Amino acid sequence: MDNFTFCNPTQIEFGKEKEQEVGKHLHVIGAKKVLLTYGSERIKKDGLFDTVVKSLKEFNIVFIEFGGIVSNPLLSKVYEGINVAKANKVDAILSVGGGSVLDSSKAIAAGALYNGDVWDFFLGKAAVEKALPIVDIMTLAATGSEMNCGGVVTNDATKQKYAIQSPFLFPKVSIINPLLQNSVSKEYLVYSASDIIAHSIEGYFTATIQPDIINRQVEAIITTVMETTEKLLKDPKDYDARAEFAWAATCALNGLTYVGTSGFGYPNHMIEHALSAICNVPHGAGLSTVMPAWMRWYKVKNEAQFTRFAKKIFGLDDASKGIDALEAWFNKVGTPTKLSQMNISRNTLDAVIDNATENATYFGMPELYTKEAITKILTSAL
Repeated sequence: MDNFTFCNPTQIEFGKEKEQEVGKHLHVIGAKKVLLTYGSERIKKDGLFDTVVKSLKEFNIVFIEFGGIVSNPLLSKVYEGINVAKANKVDAILSVGGGSVLDSSKAIAAGALYNGDVWDFFLGKAAVEKALPIVDIMTLAATGSEMNCGGVVTNDATKQKYAIQSPFLFPKVSIINPLLQNSVSKEYLVYSASDIIAHSIEGYFTATIQPDIINRQVEAIITTVMETTEKLLKDPKDYDARAEFAWAATCALNGLTYVGTSGFGYPNHMIEHALSAICNVPHGAGLSTVMPAWMRWYKVKNEAQFTRFAKKIFGLDDASKGIDALEAWFNKVGTPTKLSQMNISRNTLDAVIDNATENATYFGMPELYTKEAITKILTSAL
């Protein structure tokens, strides 16, 4: 186990009706005027918006609506949000939605208190030194953004899908009511499962130092996600399954699965960011396509860990069979495992490969993930 420092300041409020207390939490942090960010109009149709507004009014908190944030969130929308936040002099951000809304909100929170271009933070040209406080209500479990200090946004002008990260971007309070996620579509449920598994395996397979306790935590998250996904496909209103799925999503990327590890990278995300930046595929769908292809290419570099994965997750004694079993499970639940399922052909792939090769430098892995290596991985997924 390597040396580590661990701190996670986010307060989690988990359970039924917790969203009714959002006004109180904002009041506690001193918020008086918030930018209320969200994605689709679903939060208005299902009554969540009215619940939030009622709670805000109880504490005399003024809100400015900012909706229309899309999956694979865009920098242009972040710029718009920053302008609205500055013009209205808001003192906090209230994010109501999934990871795309929260990731955008983090960028807006940083940009609202910055005189330069918020994209500077994504490029590493500047560090976030302050940000508006963030409170969120999660309506989709996938990214884990509710309990970490990072966010991913696509620059729609340059097609770069990059990340912002700073201790100032930890949400102050994150509200997770599993009941609010009952209306998530079957497609986005399985895409979310893929995203959670991807978060879990990046360090698990690539770390040069990987403590056994972390191996076990990762394996518990993956098996929980697989079991609860199948239960939710049969019964979307299974509260216990929904709750465990939601908490697994949070734990997969709140820092706990990387405690004491070192020497790891995020190659699956590196490659998938190119797919979704160029082709605008759902992030989780891209990951379920990339993962089996990457695993087959990378397996020889850490065969013992792949053998462990096969045994612990699927009860198999062969590394390759474990990869096949994961791919079969993705197919079983209905998330893509081939690029052709997302209408991506070899002709389309050149732009994706170029983008991913650029990402390899951004992610700090250009020596291993050359254009030739990325081409081999992606063409094997056609």
